[in-house]
Order: sequence, then C-alpha cells, then structure tokens
Amino acid sequence: MTSAPATPSSGGRTPQTSQGTRRDVVILGSTGSIGTQALDIVRRNPDRFRVVALAAGGGSPALLASQAVEFRVPVVAVADEAAAPSVAEAIKSESSRTVAADSPRPQVPEIQAGEDAVCQLAALPCDVVLNGVTGAAGLRATLAALDAGRTLALANKESLIIGGPLVTSRAKPGQIVPVDSEHSTIAQCLRAGANSEVRRLVLTASGGPFRGWPKERLAGVTPEQALAHPTWRMGPLVTTNSATLVNKGLEVIEAHLLFGFGLDRIDVVVHPQSIVHSMVEFTDGATVVMASPPDMRIPIALGMAWPDRVPEAAPGLDWSTAATWTFEPLDDEAFPAVALAREAARLGGTAPAVYNAANEACVADFLAGRIPFTRIVDTVSRVVSEGNTSRTGATTLDDVLAVDSWARVRARELTRA
Repeated sequence: MTSAPATPSSGGRTPQTSQGTRRDVVILGSTGSIGTQALDIVRRNPDRFRVVALAAGGGSPALLASQAVEFRVPVVAVADEAAAPSVAEAIKSESSRTVAADSPRPQVPEIQAGEDAVCQLAALPCDVVLNGVTGAAGLRATLAALDAGRTLALANKESLIIGGPLVTSRAKPGQIVPVDSEHSTIAQCLRAGANSEVRRLVLTASGGPFRGWPKERLAGVTPEQALAHPTWRMGPLVTTNSATLVNKGLEVIEAHLLFGFGLDRIDVVVHPQSIVHSMVEFTDGATVVMASPPDMRIPIALGMAWPDRVPEAAPGLDWSTAATWTFEPLDDEAFPAVALAREAARLGGTAPAVYNAANEACVADFLAGRIPFTRIVDTVSRVVSEGNTSRTGATTLDDVLAVDSWARVRARELTRA
C-alpha cells in the first residue's frame, strides 16, 4: 500500500475547478478504443479541449492520418518505426483530399517514430496526457508524463500495475486521474466523505460472456466467443481479459495502488447490467454508487476535464423505463484470476508485473489458437509462483522491463512446451 496515494480524491472537499478554460491534451493510443472516443469528445467540445499531439502504434495509418489532419495537430508519434512511412503517406493523401474539399489548408504535422518518440510526446507542454496505450507498452509514457509534471488521465492500468511503487512514488497527489470506469467511479464516490470514513471499496464486474459457466465448460471456449463481450466494446486484449476476469484482477491491484486501501477492503461483485460501475461503502452503513450507461466516454471526458464534468459526454440513463439491476458473488472456482491477482498483490515486489506480463503472452497465444482458454490463467498462476522465488524486487525502469520480459518468455515456454 502506498503511503501517499496519488489519487484525485479530495476526501469530501470540492477541488478547485478550471471550468471555462480550454485544456491542451496529448492523446497516446489515439487509434484505439480509448483514443477514438476521446477524440469524439474533443470534436464535440472544441471550446474545452485542444489536441496538441497524437501517438499510436502505427497499425492503422489511415485512421491516424485522418485524426492528425482533422485536429490539425503539430506532431504525431508512431511507436512502430517501420510504420512511419505509411503514416506519412497517409497524412499526405488525407491533406490533399481535405484541400480538394475547399477546406482550409491543413497543418502537416511533424512525424516522430519509435517508443522514445511516444515518451517525448508524453512530456510535451500540455494540461493533460491521456494514456490510452494498451498493455505494458504504456509504462514508459506514464513515467515520462509524471516526471514532466503533467496531469495523467490514466487508462493504461498495466503501467501502474507493472510499475507499482516506481509509478506511485513519482506521482504528486492528484496527478493521476483514473479513466477506467471502475476507478473513475471510486474517485467520484470518494467525494462523499473522508477516506477515514470509508469501510470498503466495491468493484463491479460484468462477468463477461461466460458468466455462470462451470469451469469444465470453459475449456472449449473459442477466441470468437471470448471476444463477444455482452456490454463493452474494447480491444482484443482487454476483451479477453474481461472474459477470464483477469481485467478485474488487474483492477483490484490498481485500486489498491491508486487509493491506498488494503486488499481486504476491496471487494468484487458481479453486476451483469454494467450500470453501477463500482461503489464505496462508508462506516455509517451508507453505500454511494455511480450509475451510468456502459459508455467509456463518460470517464474519459471526466479524466480529461477533472474535476469538472463535460456536458453531454454521453447519453444518460432512461429513468422512465423499468429496469432491474442484479448483483452476484464472484465464482472464484470457475474464474480464479481475481484471487490470483490478490495473491500477486500480497506478494508485492515484481509479482503484479509478472501476473500482467505472463497474461499478455498467454492471451496472444490463445487468440492465435495455440492454447485453450483455461490455460491462460493456469499458466499465469505458475509463472507468478516461479517469479516469487526467482526474481528480485524492481527499483528502476530497466528492472521492471527485465521482469516483464522474463515473465513473457517463461509463459511462452510453458504454453509451447
């Protein structure tokens, strides 16, 4: 547990607002689910936000080009250096098309390439850096943004989990604003009272596409089934993690690091409707909840504008229609990923990083058809167990990345044996 958690919680006090001023935003992972929804918010609120830089992996050059031209950004970073020429050509083509449509001549952005370029963008002068990069790749950018003193709207939970104290020790109070719907909800609910009045945090889980399935039935799950999430539309890694409930395990660790509460005060319940995104129970018996449709634009907008809200970020709930919300206990036997994440968090040190890295390697093998669904968490469990005895604590970025690499290699050795 961190001694000074870098959360946006004000312990019941209303933070100073900045409503009415336009914020300069750097968006990392602009072509992914988080990035595209963030740009939708910017598009509809040009008086609130201005995009000053975009970064993406490079796998969708046409989309990145259209974003760069539309928002007239001065600089674009492409993590994959080999993709930079394709992005440059796509931007040239998109710029020509826009000029032909009698629009003002668009600004042709500078294109930087490589992982270092993404980190450089994270440190650019701006008000907010939205880190929507998927997976462990987001860690270096997270550290760069924190070291530069930027407010970090963090959608990349993995960088916090992998970095652990390396990240929290660099963050000033209030510098990290969570964008995950569950942690954004917790941050909002914590405004209702002081931290000393909190009994427990309750994270909600949809249960994924296999809610209620017995363990033996899960062995035959296909990638297509795992990617068919009932309520959320996300990338393949996050969607698979939601099916295994690894995502919820990661969120337990993240809540522990972000808000500073012990693991015994963080619970998980299954809520298939995905309307209540989490809860905070206070010592007087009151439970504060935040309810909204399952639309990530709400926490993304709040992350970029914190502590202010962005009007019409997404449609609200229809309270005129009858609805039923249900809450169920988590089936730890069929879905052991959350219990395993708790164990990794209790072990501390590099165990959470091993948990995350081994899982990413196993998910890639599962989606490629090389291993069955149930072998994902089984393999992660074994790698975490081995990592606890074979790896030491990580105190630098290089240490963390070395542990991450070891866990991926070891997971692949086990899955391909």
